[in-house]
Amino acid sequence: MFKKTHIASAILMAVSCQFAYAQQEDNTSANAEKDDIEVIQVSGIRGSLNKGLNIKRQSFQVVDAIVAEDIGKFPDNNVVEALQRVTGIQVTDRGAGEVNTVSIRGLTDVTTTVNGRQVFTASGRNVALADIPAALLESVDVFKTRSASQVGSGIAGQIDIKTQRPFNFDGSRVVVSARGVYQDQAEEVDPILSALASNRWESGMGEFGALINLSYAETNYRDQNMAAGAMVPFMTLNPAAGFAPFERIFPSNGNVSESPIWEPGLENGLPYQSGSTLNINGVPTEYYLSRDAVFSNDLTGKRERPAANLSLQWRPNSDSQYTFEAFYNGYRNESFNSLSFTFVDWWGNVDTQNPPTTFDGTNIIKERYVDAPYGFNSGDLNVSKTDSYVFALGGEWTINDNFNLSSEIYYQDSQYETEFLAMRSDRVAYGLNVDFNDKDGIPALEYVDNPDTPANEADLTDTSQWNVAQLYDNGGNRKGDSLTFTLDGELFVDRLGFDEIGFGIKYDSKGSSEASRESKFLVETLGQPFSSLDAGLAAVNEDFFDGKANWPSSWVAPSGHYIQANRGYFRELYGIESESLVLEKTFDVDEKAYSAYIQGNFSSTLFGRDIDGQVGLRYENAKIDMTFFDIDQNPTDVSFADNSSSAWLPSFVVRYHLSEDLLARAAYTQTIRRPEFSQLNSFIYYTEDVTDIGYGTANGGNPSIKPVESKNYDLTLEWYFAEASSLYGTLFKRDIEGFVYGSNRIIQYQGPDATEPEDYILTQPNNSSNGTLDGLELGLVYFPDNLPDWLMGAGIQASATLLDSKQDLPKYNDVGELVGTDSRDMFGVSKSSYSTVLIYEREDFDMRLAYLWRDDFLNSYEAAQFANPLGIYRSPEQSLDFQVSYDVTEDLMVTFDGTNLTQETYQSYYEYPTTHNSNSALYSRTFALGVRYSF
Repeated sequence: MFKKTHIASAILMAVSCQFAYAQQEDNTSANAEKDDIEVIQVSGIRGSLNKGLNIKRQSFQVVDAIVAEDIGKFPDNNVVEALQRVTGIQVTDRGAGEVNTVSIRGLTDVTTTVNGRQVFTASGRNVALADIPAALLESVDVFKTRSASQVGSGIAGQIDIKTQRPFNFDGSRVVVSARGVYQDQAEEVDPILSALASNRWESGMGEFGALINLSYAETNYRDQNMAAGAMVPFMTLNPAAGFAPFERIFPSNGNVSESPIWEPGLENGLPYQSGSTLNINGVPTEYYLSRDAVFSNDLTGKRERPAANLSLQWRPNSDSQYTFEAFYNGYRNESFNSLSFTFVDWWGNVDTQNPPTTFDGTNIIKERYVDAPYGFNSGDLNVSKTDSYVFALGGEWTINDNFNLSSEIYYQDSQYETEFLAMRSDRVAYGLNVDFNDKDGIPALEYVDNPDTPANEADLTDTSQWNVAQLYDNGGNRKGDSLTFTLDGELFVDRLGFDEIGFGIKYDSKGSSEASRESKFLVETLGQPFSSLDAGLAAVNEDFFDGKANWPSSWVAPSGHYIQANRGYFRELYGIESESLVLEKTFDVDEKAYSAYIQGNFSSTLFGRDIDGQVGLRYENAKIDMTFFDIDQNPTDVSFADNSSSAWLPSFVVRYHLSEDLLARAAYTQTIRRPEFSQLNSFIYYTEDVTDIGYGTANGGNPSIKPVESKNYDLTLEWYFAEASSLYGTLFKRDIEGFVYGSNRIIQYQGPDATEPEDYILTQPNNSSNGTLDGLELGLVYFPDNLPDWLMGAGIQASATLLDSKQDLPKYNDVGELVGTDSRDMFGVSKSSYSTVLIYEREDFDMRLAYLWRDDFLNSYEAAQFANPLGIYRSPEQSLDFQVSYDVTEDLMVTFDGTNLTQETYQSYYEYPTTHNSNSALYSRTFALGVRYSF
């Protein structure tokens, strides 16, 4: 990690060498044509789209851009929401009042830069995009190909976020804005506030500029989901010898069979056709497939995001410019999850007179009665915060008419802290009826009352029916810092067909570490009634799932907020010693990265038409010094020689100007993805077998992982047929080698509470998978000029992305040996997605209605313990959003917008949606009213 000497060295280097800020616009757009294209100045939505099209048109690279309609007026709450209408962009992981994850052409490995600087959150390599408020942005560029001058990491692409600077404005400017956002599930109104103040002035020492931009966003949210758990096999009413009717069949039943009865972790799961059999002691025996549990989560929370950007600029003369910038973004979150969980496997007596109902033609149970099921409710509280800082000093110089030089040095520090407290209450219920797929993938659950007792066992809010059980008390922190130096030059030439030669070097020294504590405390004497403890411990939710499911609408769970406020008392109650609260480091990493590039811009004519382009080569080298710690805090050192990597990354782009408004370009580039530091961590985490499947799970890293490499091919055709209008398409291919994928093997480990070693399925990553991605992007921005007067100002922004992917997934035997491969779609890749935005802009009024849709996609793999298919798919997702603004005066604007207007239910399934439904989630609609004043 960095010591004070690093900062001192940085300051000394900046002062003594006068290294300057390199204005981090894409060097690919620095070409002769750049100054020849007229940038039409139009305000509002049409103006911002026009600016984005000009960025796309002028750049050598395949790039799409979004530009703020005016200072401080980005039409969304954060960067991810703002990006979802860009061609080729898909967003997912909705929750906590926003969307969180962005993918470019189906791939989530996106490198993020702020004003050209590669930034990160905590111990990771990338920044959490949702943490950057839209109020701080001037524009966002999405690069789908890369020049040699840009960082080579991120096989999906690069997103460059540009903030405002004082020299962007002619003089002084002040902008303040406030929005109130209503989350309908949380039933709260949240503030989003921002303020910008900028000025520039002349002095005897040249021109100075200063800008400060502040933002604060608060969100109260509520997310609700329910799930039918994983599948396992059960006996039918006619069981094999040694089994009871409906008894659960574990992989190995030593008292019945000498060899495993079935193998968990099958790619397509156990056969589910009616009449399928398992071999038990040589006898083919029919079986049912059913879920081991059903559960529901009611997550509520409050999130805060403060952010600030300070920019100071100095232009002492026409040949030099200096910039200092400081950027801060913070994150505060406190969330409480009320979990209701019940097993639905073999318990109690079996009602042989009422056999379960199966899906037609299958052995999969759809509905059944479960007698005396064990279940628990859990109150989980997570408190976390992040503070990230970037400080940059640099500048640019015109050495002579043919030579420009720029340089920058910047330091960043990011820390993340989290604490997790959870308490369970449990019971054995009288009975329940369950339908695992009641309607359109949503399960149904009804608890049954025991008529022979005075209590109502169907009432999940009765604290007297629940016993106090386990307490979990976990925590951790992640830290990262880096010192980066860049030097770039531009040499204007007229030799060998080249107009401009660009070159540069970059040095980056990054430190990263993680520490955690993980404790589970079960004290048998606490198996007392929930009602015997303080009444403040009980938390009861209401109106679960908004009446859209036949499911209990309320239940009682331990209050995480109450436990957090009285954690000293509960730690003493459970006998938690202070020594167990100390964080134990899991890894400490130092990485030294070096890169250099050279590129040339060329121009000529072909068949009487202009042709130009760029050719470049980038070299990147990284060396990592790693120290990992096992569960007993014994360190293991891995030297630079054990994990170093280098790559030569060529790039070539050519543009052919078929006419004044018709442009074609072809590109070949190479990019890489360096492994996350956490993936290199050899520390192994063990999770006990909580479902009695016969195996626990274990996860660890691999210090020998190498970067993923991608060869990228792009061919575009773009028609700029009118003012602020364009039709464009891109054919592309990604050939990716060395995807990181988990290998599985069975190991034995004796946990601290175990009396003997137990079996665990250990998953560790390796560069064992390759894949290809082919696709077509289509985009249109169109504002017709021949409409009736009352429709003038109407327009459309539409895009579609069609993808075809294949990934080879390795198969391993019990000892971790590679025995074959399966071919599947790439994770996270929808075959098709599109967005349509209807726009109307007239004088002081503008409006847009946006509809987004994406096809289903393979999201992840289930733990290799169960009998269902491994692949977990997300069902198709859609969203309808609305925005409107009105200029009350030249300086005062009011806005109104709504998101997720149709209040979609987001779902997932195990490969077969009709019979293998998994999770259903309900997220908030939002409605926001805002005001913005500038002068």
